[in-house]
Amino acid sequence: MTAKPHAARLPVALDAMGGDHGPAPLVEGAVQAARAGVSVLLVGDRVKLHAELGKHAGSANLPLEVVEASDVIGMDEHASDVRRRTGASINVATRLVKEGRACAAVSMGHSGATMASALLTLGRVRGVERPAILTHLPARGGFTTLLDVGANADVKASYYAQWAQLATVYLRVVEGREAPTVGLLSIGEEDHKGSALVLEAHALLKALHGQGIHFHGNVEGRDIFLNTTDIVVTDGFTGNVVLKLAEGEAKVLFGWVREALTSTVKAKLGALLVRGALRGLAERMDPSTYGASLLIGVRGLAFIGHGSADARAVKNALLRAERAHEADLIARLDAAMAQVTPA
Repeated sequence: MTAKPHAARLPVALDAMGGDHGPAPLVEGAVQAARAGVSVLLVGDRVKLHAELGKHAGSANLPLEVVEASDVIGMDEHASDVRRRTGASINVATRLVKEGRACAAVSMGHSGATMASALLTLGRVRGVERPAILTHLPARGGFTTLLDVGANADVKASYYAQWAQLATVYLRVVEGREAPTVGLLSIGEEDHKGSALVLEAHALLKALHGQGIHFHGNVEGRDIFLNTTDIVVTDGFTGNVVLKLAEGEAKVLFGWVREALTSTVKAKLGALLVRGALRGLAERMDPSTYGASLLIGVRGLAFIGHGSADARAVKNALLRAERAHEADLIARLDAAMAQVTPA
């Protein structure tokens, strides 16, 4: 029998049926997070989840609990299915947050269904027209926060301003960056460069400078990895292309490095000398280091991860979710947006 979560700490609800590889890596990641002190509600098929838990010695003594969900929305199904399939695991997970039984919902499953479920169940933070997916990309000196990376392909200029405000609060209260800077992704650094939409967004962000955000100005694609600004805002179509391009290029580059270091006997000897440094670099560039992306702007914590996530990514997503809860992120986002939104 699985132990109940500690009463003093709200658990994180994990959609344990979503993802490309079934519940095995999700349960393993939850066990790792529980060993690190995070209470987890595993949402899904009770029989399957208990069977997976049984593979991990000592899991019965960890702060883990299974919550039954009779249905799961598959990767090839429509996000709109969340409206009628109330028993789907992602809907159960977001309802647990709405009812105050969980502090956050985490899913490595259907990203569109996760967004739809979170928006329908939790609603939006006041003053936010559309939530965005916020992620971290490894950059010089740390990471750059990029949003939106897929929630909104078609946007309005006002979205950029709202996302800049939300991301600023997030970095300040969760990541400890006191005065994060904001850049607007464009085709040139000059103020007059960009589409009509980007020019309109630039004017809005410039007007907000010193009133809740620190607007740097336009940035180009290369600035994301140079960490020119702490935050980069763009539309979800462009942001998703940037994200997938970065992940794909990282894999190709490491493939080239591996080929170069195994091409000759001398190269193999050199590889032994740099193995530790390369391992650290690989970890920095591994998406599983960041776990999952925050759906920011909904009135509750919801995190979206890769369908191919391994146990390490799941663990880090759960740790990140709890950290956001402990920072009282939603209340702080609410308060910040209330200051700039008319009654």
